[in-house]
Amino acid sequence: MKRFYRQFCNSIIKLDPSIRFVAVADEHGLLLAMTERKGLKPLLNVEETQQYAITAATRLYTRIRWQTLLGKINYTCSHYDKLLRATVPLTDKDNHLSHVIMFTFDVKTANFHEIIMKKIIPLINRTSNQFVLAS
Repeated sequence: MKRFYRQFCNSIIKLDPSIRFVAVADEHGLLLAMTERKGLKPLLNVEETQQYAITAATRLYTRIRWQTLLGKINYTCSHYDKLLRATVPLTDKDNHLSHVIMFTFDVKTANFHEIIMKKIIPLINRTSNQFVLAS
């Protein structure tokens, strides 16, 4: 399945030139694959990225419990001085977190919501069955 996760990350990074980084983590935040835009100088090293993935999974666990009342989470987003970071939770049929998709945008990306909702989410939805098989 590592090949699928790598290909998935590569597919996301190609969707828009403002996407800096893409990663897939499991429900515990363990990184399964990641890629970054060619020529990019990363702001976090691999260990820091792994720590961020664990934190992102933990945050999503606390948010998912509200989905029954508020509706499905499309994505969460944080606006930092140096980048925009978004996460998409993938849940199973019982509403349990199965994967975390993380990506970053250039900080000046004004249309990040449109990119997520019209490019990234549709790709995730088209491949969601493969994520279920990978679990």
